[in-house]
Amino acid sequence: MDTKKLLIIVGVLFVGFWMFTDPTGLADLTKSGGGNGWDLIQEAFENVIDFINELV
Repeated sequence: MDTKKLLIIVGVLFVGFWMFTDPTGLADLTKSGGGNGWDLIQEAFENVIDFINELV
């Protein structure tokens, strides 16, 4: 079994264990991670727009 498959299996088992032991904590982490990811995407697009405006 190669390393990539092993890491995927371990990750799935870890998330499954976390889901059963602390579902509220997992939901909070997922919600905050999604919000932070969206903020990073917005900031990246704003920086690209600023860069393009400086070139023009």
